[in-house]
Amino acid sequence: MADTIYDVVVLGGGPAGYTCAIRASQYGLKTALIDANERLGGTCLLWGCIPTKAMLFTAELWDHLKHADRYGIDVTAPKLNWKGVLARKDDVIMRHTKGLDFLMKKNKINAIKGYGRLTGSAKDGIHTIDVKLNDGKTDTIKAKKVVLATGSDARMLPGYKADDTILTNYEILKIEQMPKSLVVIGSGAVGVEFASIFKSFDAEVTILEMLPRVVPVEDEDISKELLRLYKKRGIDVNLSIKDTKIEKNKDGALVTWTDANGKPQSKQAEKVLVAVGRSPRTGDIGLDKVKITPERGFIMTNEWMETTEPGIYAIGDIVGGLPQLAHVGSMAGMVVAAKIAGKYARPINRTRIPGCTYTDPQIASVGLTETQAKEKGYQVKTGKFPFVGNSKATIVDAHDGFVKVVSDAKYGEILGVHIIGPYATEIIAEAVTAIELEATVEEMMFTIHAHPTVAEALLDAFSSVEGMPINV
Repeated sequence: MADTIYDVVVLGGGPAGYTCAIRASQYGLKTALIDANERLGGTCLLWGCIPTKAMLFTAELWDHLKHADRYGIDVTAPKLNWKGVLARKDDVIMRHTKGLDFLMKKNKINAIKGYGRLTGSAKDGIHTIDVKLNDGKTDTIKAKKVVLATGSDARMLPGYKADDTILTNYEILKIEQMPKSLVVIGSGAVGVEFASIFKSFDAEVTILEMLPRVVPVEDEDISKELLRLYKKRGIDVNLSIKDTKIEKNKDGALVTWTDANGKPQSKQAEKVLVAVGRSPRTGDIGLDKVKITPERGFIMTNEWMETTEPGIYAIGDIVGGLPQLAHVGSMAGMVVAAKIAGKYARPINRTRIPGCTYTDPQIASVGLTETQAKEKGYQVKTGKFPFVGNSKATIVDAHDGFVKVVSDAKYGEILGVHIIGPYATEIIAEAVTAIELEATVEEMMFTIHAHPTVAEALLDAFSSVEGMPINV
């Protein structure tokens, strides 16, 4: 191994890392990927995006089964099989981890199972990485370029550790029994998704959020609508809280906090999920050996994902200034691979990154919120179309929510699209394309949408900007 010099070595086998490695190999670069986990896929595949969405799909089916008579189907007292829910989730993971193993072989990528650390700056243009292999041995890997893609870990509240009662996204996917009650601390994507799952499975769910609205990165109208619909579902949402404390007891844990009015509150629950963000995994990868100084753990890069150390790139959750999303990391990996190979590439544009939250109802957005557009000095014109006017939404029995379009009043350029409702995470792709191509409201008003589809709501939403929706 020590005599082999790779064109590219990637540290980390999550979406950012394996995508970069595959694309680099496709460009004809000799590539190695180093990851300490026995299975490739990173947090997204093993403990994040994929398993949670598998459980959300099961939760959606369960919600339909509980009301099967509404659709003309007689079902005899369905029962939730929690072990079956977990088994199906694990099966989805297994299929895709095997798929990644196949892709490594297909693309002739040397997938090394071990923990890699940088040893210092390049000598004669060659970087050296020390690897502690999973079998206990050590190895030295040499490369012309190194890509750091080591991912992130769930943050925990200060003074607490994750266990079988106080959970992160990792532990909650392994609980052996379905809890009857759950307190969720944090209302970002992870928090509201698990709240949705366990409420569908008939748990008593409480959300605690220190900010004044749920899903705070979204447009304010989206936050208001999700709050309304969660309360409608019976989820207890508490905003602007502070001084959260968790005291474990024989029945789970007692969670106490101070509410927005300064009054003390408490809730007993079997399980507590802490969903307060993620920390970049950069503390032990050899950054002290090179010219990279992290900021709050994050690695800063230029537009091409290059770090301050020549020949070393960073992608994925460890990069400062970009959202910690799998598809952002994957695209960054493709940008880096193209840049290294001398092929066409273009930097990631922050305003063209879709965000998706797979709650019930789903949330998806791209571009500027109404507030952000006004802060940037645009003369803003908005349109909003409710799903109650969409035929396909009626068919799938999902009338809640709306599509909101934010546009520039002067030229009609679409600045942002924000959706809460059925299949939002799928139909957002059209909005991403429209913004990527700098489309105007007028152009999208004359773009034919198939009928009946949920995506038709976008056509009416674009028309709503001009006050001319057809179906409401």
